[in-house]
Amino acid sequence: MTGLRAHTDPAGGPPVRPAGPGGDGGCLRAVLVLPLLLLYTPAVLLCWAALALEPEAPYDGIREDVRFLAGSSVVLCLLGLLLTITPLFRRVLGRWWFALPLLLATVAHVRGQTV
Repeated sequence: MTGLRAHTDPAGGPPVRPAGPGGDGGCLRAVLVLPLLLLYTPAVLLCWAALALEPEAPYDGIREDVRFLAGSSVVLCLLGLLLTITPLFRRVLGRWWFALPLLLATVAHVRGQTV
């Protein structure tokens, strides 16, 4: 192998290349990103809707809708975070995959509390 350390399989199989830059983890990374995108895309849309809706009166029914949208966005972000902290995801994906759901959940939570 050129420049990469190969890890040997304890069962005596062929050497395994690491999943990272220069490794064979590109396809696995693409497969693992798909469920995260399926969780984070609706979370972004729900957060955007919660930010876009403006109640006109103090007792407007839209207030509860905004709180529901924000709460739903937070739940989807937490589900994505739970998926991301599994060992397989942490090994293949970088740490920056924690940044989007944390930021998005924070924005949605603040919007739900301050509406």
